[in-house]
Amino acid sequence: MKRLHLLSNAHLDPVWQWEWEEGAAAAVSTFRAAADFCEEYPGYVFNHNEVILYKWIEEYEPQLFARIQRLVREGKWHIMGGWYLQPDCNMPSGESFVRQILLGKSYFREKFGVEPGTAINFDSFGHTRGLVQIMQQAGYDSYIFMRPDEMEGLPQGDFVWCGFNGSQVMAHKIQGGYNTLMGQAAEKIKGWLSANQDARSGLILWGVGNHGGGPSRADLAAIGQLMEETEEFRIVHSTPEDYFREVAQSGPLPRYEGDLNPRFVGCYTSMIRIKQKHRQLENELYMTEKMLSAAVLQGLLSYPAEQMHEALCDLLTAQFHDILPGSSVQPAEEASLRLLEHGLEIAARLKARAFFALAAGQPRAALKEYPVLVYNPHPFAVKGVFECEFMLEDQNWKEEFSLPVVFRNGQRIPCQPEKELSNLNLDWRKRVVFEAELAPCSMNRFDCRIEMLESKPVPRLLECGGYYVFETADLRVVVNAQTGLIDEYAVRGVSFLHRNAFTPLAVPDNEDPWRMDTAAFPRESAAFTLMDQEEGSAFSGVKGLLPSVRVVEDGEVRTVIEAVFRYNHSYICQTYKLPKQGTELEVQLRVYWNEKDKMLKLSVPTVLEQGSYRGQTAFGISELDRSGHETVAQKWVALESPGQDLALSCINNGIYGSDCINGEIRLSLLRGAGYCAHPIHDRPIMVQDRFLPRMDQGERCYTFWINAGSCRERRERVDREAAVHNERPYALSFFPSGEGEPLAPFLLLEDEAVQLSAFKKKEQGSGCILRLFEPTGLPRSTVVRIPSMGISQPVSLNGFECKTFQIDAAAHALLEIPLCEG
Repeated sequence: MKRLHLLSNAHLDPVWQWEWEEGAAAAVSTFRAAADFCEEYPGYVFNHNEVILYKWIEEYEPQLFARIQRLVREGKWHIMGGWYLQPDCNMPSGESFVRQILLGKSYFREKFGVEPGTAINFDSFGHTRGLVQIMQQAGYDSYIFMRPDEMEGLPQGDFVWCGFNGSQVMAHKIQGGYNTLMGQAAEKIKGWLSANQDARSGLILWGVGNHGGGPSRADLAAIGQLMEETEEFRIVHSTPEDYFREVAQSGPLPRYEGDLNPRFVGCYTSMIRIKQKHRQLENELYMTEKMLSAAVLQGLLSYPAEQMHEALCDLLTAQFHDILPGSSVQPAEEASLRLLEHGLEIAARLKARAFFALAAGQPRAALKEYPVLVYNPHPFAVKGVFECEFMLEDQNWKEEFSLPVVFRNGQRIPCQPEKELSNLNLDWRKRVVFEAELAPCSMNRFDCRIEMLESKPVPRLLECGGYYVFETADLRVVVNAQTGLIDEYAVRGVSFLHRNAFTPLAVPDNEDPWRMDTAAFPRESAAFTLMDQEEGSAFSGVKGLLPSVRVVEDGEVRTVIEAVFRYNHSYICQTYKLPKQGTELEVQLRVYWNEKDKMLKLSVPTVLEQGSYRGQTAFGISELDRSGHETVAQKWVALESPGQDLALSCINNGIYGSDCINGEIRLSLLRGAGYCAHPIHDRPIMVQDRFLPRMDQGERCYTFWINAGSCRERRERVDREAAVHNERPYALSFFPSGEGEPLAPFLLLEDEAVQLSAFKKKEQGSGCILRLFEPTGLPRSTVVRIPSMGISQPVSLNGFECKTFQIDAAAHALLEIPLCEG
């Protein structure tokens, strides 16, 4: 007989139009009512997911938690999904998705003895294709989702979703929503029966949702009557796994390859502070894991598992699909920022603990030398520019300048002084910038000596004919002194940008943080313009007059130029850092935003008009729209023109949205939208009778790294470059004791591209795991070396494949294990 599966649930956002305390209260009352119905109605099954909700029940009403455990054993309550919560499914890194599943499955296995086989994200605003490989490796064979609501080429109902590395899962797109109004479940079922008379099976989600509720007696009674009256279908209370078991036996399904995007494109940028703090905590947490693991395996400390778990829970909570996308109320935003800062504080303390442990064996400083230690957490050498501040042994009140000069192993290396963060106008605090190559996964030692000069060196790059022209053997950059913008960026003689590059744009927008009404932001915009000398000087906070484009630093390592811009009531200080070696251009923006119903974008007009637009996603690369629609990507985007064999990449430290058309990339920086407001019929989006605050007003800071070259070079290098800029080597001026044995590089990868996604303690039990990932899409091999443990093991990876290994110290080998470490 044909079967209609009813999936009773109660969609419950931990935060949205409410704060988490109200979400916890709703969870307790909803679960209590659901437990009553499970006990009262034979055959009824309640489905629910999300560790965070069960943890609240466990803490606030333990008797109810024990009832649920019993109901799960009896088959009356079904643990669904098995993730920590329903996160945003585009912006978290591949490693973060692994942790959502790992912590979720570990919790449900420990507390309930179950492991779901169907993943669910009913309410997330689009889904990266990278999820497929992660879910399959985590033991899932199926997935239920709802958004995007409409998408060209996407099969309706059931299909096979194909991911990277040949992965696939069965997928079901929810029709008619994931919930029902009170007392309306039977009507929803009748509607489905009428519209699907020829179907062999079906799935309907029901239960009052969005703020909990779930089943009701009225609904259960009406459904019971409908079960008795319906002859064509057998209507059953069911679970996701039961439904997909039937789907798997029904014959071949249509296949779909690609992301399930776009939907609610405003959410790629709304509440940018949340997004930046989220990225920062991702970076700091996974970097700290690497440092702690290296220290633990070298016998330098014990792993602080409980504290790291707490910080990881902070991160996973902040990835919730109404927190990270920026669609909640303002108090929820502030609470989420506190949560992220809590995780960052834990990570900062533990990173320092690991750093000091890993400094073991460093020799004592020589007289009149200031040691600078830099720990490289990456398993490959990192060449770049590094910065560190330190205090002179005494204040210098003379009219002279103490120049810090950096040495490595007794050899002077390129370095220069730059303005320190302190504003004490005294020769006392020093900031030194130096160029070096760091050894992999180890502490790198530098020593500063002081040379006395009559005065501080002044910049040597001068304006000439209205331009600042910066030129090295590999790089030419021209900054227009009349506009403050870059008119030329050329790498090894090839120009990659049109004039007026890096123009900040104020783009028309509205109050809706989701932008439910569009998939693209307007092309028309108003440009920020260079301030005149008087206005720019006043904005800069100086008493005299300064040119609005000026060189502020210039030395052996780099030249730094800043320009100040204005639009309406908003201001920007934009800084260009031009390297004396290499071709990477760093662009920083310090934005002071005071606009409503406007969006800030940064224009990068490239010469690659016909290039393909690509961006980093979870364990893969997304092929992004290049017709002007808003897109989502993670740490980098790139334009590639294979016919010209040219590519330009742009790495960021905390944005996700952008668009591209005719070779112009517009990076999305912030929006002046309202809090938790969207169109309802023909009503105003927000009430019009009072002051209402807008998001992202005030100061926001951004950094981008631009690089260009051949397609192959950019493809092979950009992912590691993005990792280095986000998980930055940790520099600190520290006078070591000289005790202990010197430590050699601990972990090395012997290739040019493979990434170390994770190096951490196992979630359960002892031992450490490594997770490797191939980031270019092409098969490649590497050798993993851990010299101190006698490990040297070849590893082969398909394009975009990730593999997880446990370090087997006794066997001097790596043992491949499942993604969830089972």
